[in-house]
Amino acid sequence: MGFLTDTVARVRRDLERSPLPEGTLLLHARSASPPRDLEAALRRPGLSVIAEVKRSSPSAGEIADVDPAAQAASYAEGGAAAVSVLTEPRHFGGSLADLRSVRARVALPVLRKDFVIHPSQVIQSRAEGADAVLLIAAALTVSELEELRCVAEELGMAALVEAHAEEDLDRAVASGAGIVGVNARDLETLEVDLERGLRLAVAVPPDRVLVLESGIRSAEDARRAEAAGAHAVLVGEALMRAADPAAAVRKLVGP
Repeated sequence: MGFLTDTVARVRRDLERSPLPEGTLLLHARSASPPRDLEAALRRPGLSVIAEVKRSSPSAGEIADVDPAAQAASYAEGGAAAVSVLTEPRHFGGSLADLRSVRARVALPVLRKDFVIHPSQVIQSRAEGADAVLLIAAALTVSELEELRCVAEELGMAALVEAHAEEDLDRAVASGAGIVGVNARDLETLEVDLERGLRLAVAVPPDRVLVLESGIRSAEDARRAEAAGAHAVLVGEALMRAADPAAAVRKLVGP
């Protein structure tokens, strides 16, 4: 048992004990502002940056206590293509309030990152303003992955389907995901191996939007990701710790 297995098991138990009000959430989702197109934003020329709002993490501890809306505005100023918001409270210090405040502040697509394992969570994400959701292939069965991706698409949202291992990547691609994430972090051990991530990235079919996640700390790392076929990099900790987040994004985006 590792971090991902334990966390997903807890989320499943919580949802069984306290199911989300799916019908009410669907009404809110249907009346929410139209979703912004994450895939189109990431397909623009050059390397795109998904800049993340992440207060803390189980591997790094407390990272930064910031105003999420102001942080997102700095990311947008620096040229980020999208903003990712960690909403998981126990390990990452996030909340849906962070998501709402970011969505209200910037005009960029907003990705909700959390441990999404049930359709009601996807509907909740749209109701709260998310334009896209993260789906972790290792946390889901094949049928769950396909169902959640379809629910997202029915709501006009994108799904970033994330893989760390070869078998997860095969399932992510087979699910029909248009945006495939390769995470250099093993979510069970929380160890980061950028070299492994780069090797796996080259196996992603060229017709998919490829996002390299974790381990990107410098412009050189970003260029290596681009050389491996990445359309975008998702960067959290390095940007959250930067004294000037906008300038830090600019360096990653490059010329």
